[in-house]
Amino acid sequence: MTPSTAPVTQHEPQLQRRFGLLQATALNMSNMIGIGPFITIPLLMSALHGPLSMLGWGVALIIAIFDGMVWSELGAAMPGSGGSYRYLREGFERIGLGKLMAFLFIWQFILSGPLEIASGFIGFKEYLGYVWPKMTTLQGNCVIVALGVMTIFLLYRRIGSIGKIAVALWIGTLLTTGAVIVTGAMHFDPAVAFAPSDKTWTFGWGFLWGLGAAARVGVYDYLGYYDICYIGDEVREPGRVIPKSILLSVVGVALIYVAINLSIVGVVPWKEFVPAEQHASAKYVVSIFMERIYGSKVATVFTLMVLWATVGSIFALMLGYSRIPFAAARDGHFFSVFGRLHPTKNFPHISLLVVGGIAIICSFLPLLTVIDALLITRILVQFVGQIAALILLRKYAPQMTRPYRVWLYPLPCLVALVGWVFIFSTANVKLILLGLGTLAAGIAFYFVWSKLLADEERALTFPRQGPEP
Repeated sequence: MTPSTAPVTQHEPQLQRRFGLLQATALNMSNMIGIGPFITIPLLMSALHGPLSMLGWGVALIIAIFDGMVWSELGAAMPGSGGSYRYLREGFERIGLGKLMAFLFIWQFILSGPLEIASGFIGFKEYLGYVWPKMTTLQGNCVIVALGVMTIFLLYRRIGSIGKIAVALWIGTLLTTGAVIVTGAMHFDPAVAFAPSDKTWTFGWGFLWGLGAAARVGVYDYLGYYDICYIGDEVREPGRVIPKSILLSVVGVALIYVAINLSIVGVVPWKEFVPAEQHASAKYVVSIFMERIYGSKVATVFTLMVLWATVGSIFALMLGYSRIPFAAARDGHFFSVFGRLHPTKNFPHISLLVVGGIAIICSFLPLLTVIDALLITRILVQFVGQIAALILLRKYAPQMTRPYRVWLYPLPCLVALVGWVFIFSTANVKLILLGLGTLAAGIAFYFVWSKLLADEERALTFPRQGPEP
């Protein structure tokens, strides 16, 4: 396989703009909610050993809101498949680093993208353990493979049908979260929710490290508010729909998350699942929550609803992420085979199969390892890089059409930047080294790849002449 350099001709199948505001918001929110709040509450509460950990939600929300503004301006100005890949390439092209940053994004995505999808597979397996308590490790792994194949099958169709599926899965997600919130509101006990911790904290490094851990979990749960940006070529009125869907998703999910967390800890004492690694019930704490109130039969039905919401999240992630290698290949920055569209259904089928397959393989890792690794490997290139790209575009391309502009620029950019740096710097040293090592390896591999590509182009331009007969 070689990188594609030929432009797309008018005779090739093209992506179709079928996603409106409803479908875009449904896609984002299905991605954001999914299994996230149901599997991470014990991890979050363990960060600062008690209710104080909820400050992590606040830090994560601030980052998501201001970073969402960055995504909104970039997505509205450059609506196309690939999202961050396109924004980094265009922004850094102004200083001669566009190809490098585009390559680095694809480099980290090959690891972080499937890891994020894999976290949904892992969460599905853990909650399935409530209704299938005797499930073996082998059986759980088989479930993951079957779920992955099913999701790929659901996505193996035209984008118009996918929009309908996304809305249907979104409705199931809202019903699931609504059931938790209503139940929690009816049975909320403040004494249970805010039971004091036996561990006291003073403002210092220990507190900051714990807050950083809680914020990482919180940010993981908010990830996905930008998912519509990855399929910008398939959005109607992208200058209006993309910013609105992002901001509606962040605000809506923030309210849902606060309500879900208070609902659960107001019924199930947090000390029963903290620290998370020492309590088996931490794997399906929301099912335990429903069991305490309605009994095991209702809890079983609700667990099935959680599994439905998980499928919705996996579906949204795999849809968006399958478009990233496709966009890179179409621009000549990745292997040309990923740029192929299905001949009759007009979607990037090769990219979908590869991303889905890698995600299934990554699903055999521990959940917390998956969450931390996907965030740390992504922060420097994608999130910090996009903020820099926006600043560069504001400076060097002031004439660019911007249907949406970041409010109070550059303040939101600076706040988001500080937030991302805080999350990265408070991670475990091994994780920081993983992030820096991934970046360094990507830079080295880029120069090797560039040289090989240059040699190949030179050989095609000046073919070697053999001796005359």
